[in-house]
Amino acid sequence: MDYSRILVAIALAVLVAWYISYGAARLDRLHTRVEGALSVLDAQLVRRAEATLELANCGALDAASALLLAGAASDSLEADTADQSSREAIESDLTQALELALGPEALRRLRADEGVGAPVLQRVGAANQRVQLARRFLNDAVTDVRRVRRKPGVRLLRLAGHAELPQTFEIDDELPMLERGT
Repeated sequence: MDYSRILVAIALAVLVAWYISYGAARLDRLHTRVEGALSVLDAQLVRRAEATLELANCGALDAASALLLAGAASDSLEADTADQSSREAIESDLTQALELALGPEALRRLRADEGVGAPVLQRVGAANQRVQLARRFLNDAVTDVRRVRRKPGVRLLRLAGHAELPQTFEIDDELPMLERGT
């Protein structure tokens, strides 16, 4: 018997087992990161919708703009979080409603109203910025998971198991009129 060959075979088996274990644990951590980022994004979307609803109800906007914002914010709050494509459309619609309702004249009026309008407008702007950040973190986490899951060893050994491949969250969340003035 050649003990050196046996030791090399054992060392190689340990090394392969360590690599598989490390890869599976890393992939699990990445999936957990995606789930956490998705929860944070969901919370930030709710906060943005609530701030928009507060803006709609503050009394500083004209009735048509207030109704438009209230409807879009309500749709966002009632959106099914499980259906990502419809949620993306609803959140993009909320952004478009904000763009329509917050024209130059409305922004001027809101910013001039130090008591109610300006603070509410600031909350909407801050909430929108947090949505942008949360979406970027989620999309970065999804990209990392996809990159790791494309590796041949991960695919061959099925280290992802039956976990669904995560999707990026793509919405229109740019509100340049709030970023300039708020």
